[in-house]
Amino acid sequence: MHASTRTSTPIRWRPVLLGGLVVACGDVLLAMSIWFPWTAAGIERLFQTIAVGVLGKASFDGGLASALLGALLHLAMATTFVVIYTLAGRRWPALLQHQVRNGVLYGLLLYVGMNFVVMPLSRVGRSPSFEHPDWIGFSVLGHFVFGMVCVLAAQRALAFREDDRGVSRVEGFRRG
Repeated sequence: MHASTRTSTPIRWRPVLLGGLVVACGDVLLAMSIWFPWTAAGIERLFQTIAVGVLGKASFDGGLASALLGALLHLAMATTFVVIYTLAGRRWPALLQHQVRNGVLYGLLLYVGMNFVVMPLSRVGRSPSFEHPDWIGFSVLGHFVFGMVCVLAAQRALAFREDDRGVSRVEGFRRG
């Protein structure tokens, strides 16, 4: 089997973009449920908090403009998570199997990567606090779901199917 065969599987981008939107919206709902009030000001503050990653604390003085930047950044990051998994699944089709297991593992990777790599390297400049283990637990559980959404979107983007015998394959993928 040649690598070019695996990487030549066409990607249907609609499921990737939809998956990114679902992950972004799910994360917003999670954040609003835990950290921000369900008001227009709370939503604006949530997205300003995301924009802190590039604007620093000045994001909170940027009003609606920095909130819109935060919303765009959030959607771009969520979609990037789906794109990465889709590209990996195209290269290694076994990643498209076992949606729950692989989704939970990918979600854990996303949580660790965002909280212990991306945030400290951004203008946020710190990792999450361990003062509220309940918040961490909800966030980790949310990321498990986001990981499963990424796997599902990648499966749809790559026309992944299981036949009646439970054998998994990517449409158009042939063993040679």
